[in-house]
Amino acid sequence: MTNAIEIDSVTRHFGRVHALDNVSFTVPEHSIVGLLGRNGAGKTTVMSIMAGQDRPTSGRVQVAGHDPFEHAPTLAQISYVRDNQRYPDDYRLHHVLRIAPDFAPNWSEELAAELVDGFRIPAKTPIKKLSRGQLSSVAIVLGLAARAPVTLLDEPYLGLDVTARAFFHRVLLRDSGEHPRTVVFSTHLIDESASLFDRVVIMDAGRLVLNADSDEASESAWVMSGTTDAVRQLTTAANVLSTNVVGGLMSATGSGVIDSGTLDLAEDLRVQISRASLQQLVAAYGADDAESDTISEVRRA
Repeated sequence: MTNAIEIDSVTRHFGRVHALDNVSFTVPEHSIVGLLGRNGAGKTTVMSIMAGQDRPTSGRVQVAGHDPFEHAPTLAQISYVRDNQRYPDDYRLHHVLRIAPDFAPNWSEELAAELVDGFRIPAKTPIKKLSRGQLSSVAIVLGLAARAPVTLLDEPYLGLDVTARAFFHRVLLRDSGEHPRTVVFSTHLIDESASLFDRVVIMDAGRLVLNADSDEASESAWVMSGTTDAVRQLTTAANVLSTNVVGGLMSATGSGVIDSGTLDLAEDLRVQISRASLQQLVAAYGADDAESDTISEVRRA
């Protein structure tokens, strides 16, 4: 499978701050990849580098076979939607829709009109006076109607209600199927968006901690819950990512295959084992030591 994006040993420093630390992963062409992690994990920094708006301190970035930074033919293939899009103060919706095709060779007026109608974006209100959700809606219109070969969505739906988010998901899946493109999608509403993702990339503190098919990531993650002594006994040799102890009870989130012997012992010890959701897995990788009574080595990529 051809890779639309290649991130190879990328490091990004801002003075003494290490925003990215030796990050490597690929994004297959025509896939939807969830870029996940807590605030400060490095998601926006790596997206800015993919979009050609920043350069790594070291490492290699390729989008559609080229370094995107100051490479106009590659930049023309990228649509980057940020959670803090800026517009001129006097702009209204019609100004945005009129100028957008000049920067998006594959612009679809039909799709833009469908999105504007579905999100109920007011036409006469100045952009600067729109609500947080309405601003997100305008950004999504720009990102999806551009039909760019590479679409980067960084927290695209802040402020959107549940109906608007469901509408966005339906249109994204439908239009990506009809007009294939590569989508990298960062969000904190993980469980709500999990069904969209072909792959997931999880980051924490500027490092890559997981890069896997979506099904593989969810099937290998588990939660054990029971008495503290019983859970500790079961997880002695397991890859535990985080734990939580309340009174005499304990829950542990981890990844890896649980063998039949452990399952039998769990039944004897009355420890419940369930599959972890993607949201639980991301939270486990991002848990601080102060928040988590960690048993074993964590954050294995």
